[in-house]
Amino acid sequence: MDVNLFDFHLPEEQIAQVPLLDRTSSKLMVLDRETGAIQHQHFHDIVDHFREGDTLVINDTKVLPARLFGVKEETGGKIELLLLKQTSDDVWETLAKPAKRVKPGTILSFGDGLLRAECVEALEDGGRILKFFYDGIFYEVLDQLGTMPLPPYIHEQLEDQDRYQTVYARERGSAAAPTAGLHFTPELLGALKAKGVQIAPLTLHVGLGTFRPVSVDDVDSHKMHSEYYELPESSAALLRETRKQGGRIIAVGTTSTRTLETVIRDHGDFVEATGWTDIFIFPGQEVKGIDGLITNFHLPKSTLIMLVSALSTREHILHAYEEAVANGYRFFSFGDAMFLTREERN
Repeated sequence: MDVNLFDFHLPEEQIAQVPLLDRTSSKLMVLDRETGAIQHQHFHDIVDHFREGDTLVINDTKVLPARLFGVKEETGGKIELLLLKQTSDDVWETLAKPAKRVKPGTILSFGDGLLRAECVEALEDGGRILKFFYDGIFYEVLDQLGTMPLPPYIHEQLEDQDRYQTVYARERGSAAAPTAGLHFTPELLGALKAKGVQIAPLTLHVGLGTFRPVSVDDVDSHKMHSEYYELPESSAALLRETRKQGGRIIAVGTTSTRTLETVIRDHGDFVEATGWTDIFIFPGQEVKGIDGLITNFHLPKSTLIMLVSALSTREHILHAYEEAVANGYRFFSFGDAMFLTREERN
């Protein structure tokens, strides 16, 4: 399948640079997966589309303030660092910029020496393995010195760092937020619970690869990045019971979707599971784990727009995106939302 089939025109001014003050005031496009019918609403209206017995699946990962600005101790030269993943105690895979200044043995200093690091290995594409040295608790030092690693298409500074976290973020480890969840507030979640909707948390730590466009012409040749996930038994049991009772499973975001599809693919049912997933979902594959999806509007030619298309059709999704552009929807991480569902037939 040609990747250019998933291209669309997006005016740059429709890429949301800052979040709205009220998380629930974003526009909401409700798209019937089967017919392609569209309704234009606002996110707080999403409660009306749920019914008792449905289960909402959320990704409770928490974004690390993983962007650090420091210097080489030897020369004072400025270095920017992005933490990607922890490989062992105090050892992290990182991206350094400019990478050529950071060689094995180089010592870096952050916050006037509050945090120090030694490069122990150079990887490709600017990757560096660093061992960190500090007093106290690493994550507390990181909270003090680090900033949020916003996506490359966001050029504004984020005044309130918490606006790049979901209100239910719990498990530290992501390099990027599961952005479909940014629309929820405690009040909205409370309204869903009051309606008889149950909440099933899981964890998938989002990697920076989520922002990369597909760089091959043929979708089948694309190699996905690998991300760590956990589905606890409490959530797996709730999902099994939801299916048994005829309720719907609604995933918040592509990360929740990819986790559930991985577990179904590997185990045949919702069970407690942890591991790494590089699952790539695109049209032609059957999505088995969910009945509906709440998601944002994604980059042209990205794996995410392909996943959304697998839940409906490429034609329905591209038509919906054209409608979104024409109706002034805001795109990407801080943008508006889409709800893919099957509307009830009388």
